[in-house]
Amino acid sequence: MIKKKIVLVLLSILFFTQPSQAKEIKIVTSFYPMYIMAKNVTRDIPGISLENLTSAYIGCLHDYGLTVRDMKVLSQADIFIANGAGMEAFLDKILIQYPHLKIVQLSKGIELINDNPHVWVSISDAIIEVKNLGMALEEFDPDHAKLYQKNTFEYIEKLEILRKKMIQELAPYKGRPIVTFHEAFPYFAKEFGFNIVAVVEREPGSTPSARELKDTIELIKKSGVNVLFSEPQYPSSAVNVISRETHIKVYVLDPAVTGPDDYDAYINIMENNLSVLKKALEE
Repeated sequence: MIKKKIVLVLLSILFFTQPSQAKEIKIVTSFYPMYIMAKNVTRDIPGISLENLTSAYIGCLHDYGLTVRDMKVLSQADIFIANGAGMEAFLDKILIQYPHLKIVQLSKGIELINDNPHVWVSISDAIIEVKNLGMALEEFDPDHAKLYQKNTFEYIEKLEILRKKMIQELAPYKGRPIVTFHEAFPYFAKEFGFNIVAVVEREPGSTPSARELKDTIELIKKSGVNVLFSEPQYPSSAVNVISRETHIKVYVLDPAVTGPDDYDAYINIMENNLSVLKKALEE
């Protein structure tokens, strides 16, 4: 009888001293560049569930409207990672609908250019966003703070190497005038010293009028620009018209708003942009 009681006591001690299973933290990102940042900062950290709200094939979220599926995903989320700066037009709706959801806007502290939200296209600003993300996750999940710090440091180190390489290799082209497809590249141009003299479409999908095309063509002819840049996410019909009228070649620059589910996706996209720019500007 005594032995039986001892066994029961030991079993109860074992049961009540078992560590409780930690609740999974569900992180949702607004769109592709935020997802790649979060993928790196949460790499190999236990108990993290990461999901991108929008499809990897959707570009910038200028006019994106939340779907029923999106609302369901957000209702189950603990943290929502957004770029902010006006990129996610639906952010106010989320704030009202889910007042207890932790929302992190990674562009906080970045000086905007004419309220343009495409800050991540600058590697320097992408680094700031990654730092903001790391600090936010450390605060939310202090049990894994050192792991977030480690991942943040390692990813920023890669981005620093990339930035240094691009600054060095693009230095000979500093000050060159370029024409871009839409206003995704002002931070990129500022970082690497390019002069954007014209933008074909101010907003994706807003096809320029005949008058706007004519004015752009005249501006290009006067500016000495010898290269046009389109983007892989959008139709290039307007750029092709300008190219035909000016006899200027078209190259593709990627603002890193779509791509593969890969840790180094942003870095690889920027490496490719570097190769494209060097080829285009050497001709």
